[in-house]
Amino acid sequence: MTVYEELVRRGLIAQVTDEAEISKMVNEGKATFYIGFDPTADSLHVGHFMALCLMKRLQMAGNKPIVLIGGGTAMIGDPSGKTDMRKMMTKETIQHNVECFKKQMSRFIDFSDDKAMIVNNADWLLDLNYIEVLREVGACFSVNKMLTFECYKQRMERGLTFLEFNYMIMQSYDFYMLFQKYGCNMQFGGDDQWANMLGGTELIRKKLGKDAHAMTINLLLNSEGKKMGKTVSGAVWLDPEKTTPYDFYQYWRNVDDADVIKCMKMLTFIPIEEIEEMERTLEGAALNTAKERLAYSLTELVHGKEEADKCMAAAKQLFGGSGDSENMPSTEIAAADTDNGEIGILDLLAKTGLVPSRSEGRRLVQQGGISVNDEKITDPNGKVNISEPVIIKKGKKVFHKAVLK
Repeated sequence: MTVYEELVRRGLIAQVTDEAEISKMVNEGKATFYIGFDPTADSLHVGHFMALCLMKRLQMAGNKPIVLIGGGTAMIGDPSGKTDMRKMMTKETIQHNVECFKKQMSRFIDFSDDKAMIVNNADWLLDLNYIEVLREVGACFSVNKMLTFECYKQRMERGLTFLEFNYMIMQSYDFYMLFQKYGCNMQFGGDDQWANMLGGTELIRKKLGKDAHAMTINLLLNSEGKKMGKTVSGAVWLDPEKTTPYDFYQYWRNVDDADVIKCMKMLTFIPIEEIEEMERTLEGAALNTAKERLAYSLTELVHGKEEADKCMAAAKQLFGGSGDSENMPSTEIAAADTDNGEIGILDLLAKTGLVPSRSEGRRLVQQGGISVNDEKITDPNGKVNISEPVIIKKGKKVFHKAVLK
């Protein structure tokens, strides 16, 4: 089985511009490809993680990844798949986020000995001359054609600014620059990026000739990541300060039954033959085993084997009834925030990060979704004594320890 055949078998490929040529390049390790990441937060999330797994997989086959940080495009935002314009960020915030991304990406991608690169499109976008862009780049794009793409049609109903309308031109220019500066001959992206990706390929051919070697490949990957990387309280982050390793493990341990195999195929490096064998017997105890395998594999990849071992042990101890909370995520509550060790249940839920707001905490308590030391809490105005450590249970499978500081 070739590298490209495995990508297809794992359900990663949605559409491509030239399958024969792309598969040949990927299989022979001759692809220098890029995936873009806009630094809109100070941590990567699961949606990014899925793209990083793909980059890692292709790098292992001898291909060269280019991580393109969108320090320039983040200044205006991407309308693709959105109904509202993205909030503006300062240059300082963007730069901080860029540094956070670089640190996290090094865990997945080998940047030694020129095996991969991180580049920032701010290096060329921020110094562009407007008249030059209009003459050299803008002339290559048809407004009529751009307006036929779904990413713009969705925004037209609410109002599409000229600022956002330029995003396709900027992303296309990225591929054009990467092609010239670094020999980048392939770009990857989610299916919501297809129009922008095609724009880059067309720009290269119009500027450098029809024989210019540039390919695009469209992945279902990123779109699936955005869907699977969301929980009630927001994104599942790769930064352990935002999503603890235990919560990360539990998120994947509790994934919907219908998504287990899909996640294993797309995200893990478990051999595809082994996954397909599991798929044939996926019911009952085998389903739980598969979920544990998925959660452990992804936690090990993101946080390391030691953390993955701790998370698995803690989960088995809790669900096995031993109640050992040594490796459970915990929060220290300042004594000043309590009344002789007592604290309101809604305050406790908010301070531990188990709910994004008091109103969400109130809803959970009223619906019987919160227990403290195995006692269900039903009064949203009730108080909890945390003079001794307590175990809070949210729903059926989320546990958190609160300790008085």
